[in-house]
Amino acid sequence: MRKMKVFAAAALVAIIALSGCRSTKEAFQIGEAAEKNPGPCPRAFSLYDAQRIVEFKGPERFANVGFTGEMGKIRSLCRYYGEQPIIADLEIDMEFGRGPVAEGDTATYEYFIAVTRKNVAVIHKEVFPITVQFPAGQNRVARTEKIDKISIPRAGENTSGVNFEIVVGFVVTDAQRKFNAEGKRFRVSAGQN
Repeated sequence: MRKMKVFAAAALVAIIALSGCRSTKEAFQIGEAAEKNPGPCPRAFSLYDAQRIVEFKGPERFANVGFTGEMGKIRSLCRYYGEQPIIADLEIDMEFGRGPVAEGDTATYEYFIAVTRKNVAVIHKEVFPITVQFPAGQNRVARTEKIDKISIPRAGENTSGVNFEIVVGFVVTDAQRKFNAEGKRFRVSAGQN
């Protein structure tokens, strides 16, 4: 570990020495984007009422749970400069479950990605299907979905990404939305190590 720190410090000193009177921008060839990017990326998150999906076949009891899904971590990376739109890439971790009354070993879910003006209105919304295959003997599956090049238009070069949000969630029924809003949850892994 110490050798790595010494090597990193030596490399930095060499870059600074070789750059002479050049600026950091010139030495690292960062370009205009570093100076003109007007702010951070839009916040990306899952909507609480659509963060989980639980299929019931009968009353709300664990014995009646079919297929389930839950949004996990959401990561975004974006880039923009000048008057260009914000281009965001998104990674969404999801976990899926197969409850006691799930039929078959395959389930298809739908999830949405919506771009909004922060606390104002939806600019664009798109729905994506995801089909999950549960291996024999398995009742849980984890997946990471990657969505590239979400384009978010800006009014001008001083419009920051902080003015927008990227919201994700499962397409749920009114009953499923209410179940989530009330803070209820069933996980196939409940009681397991």
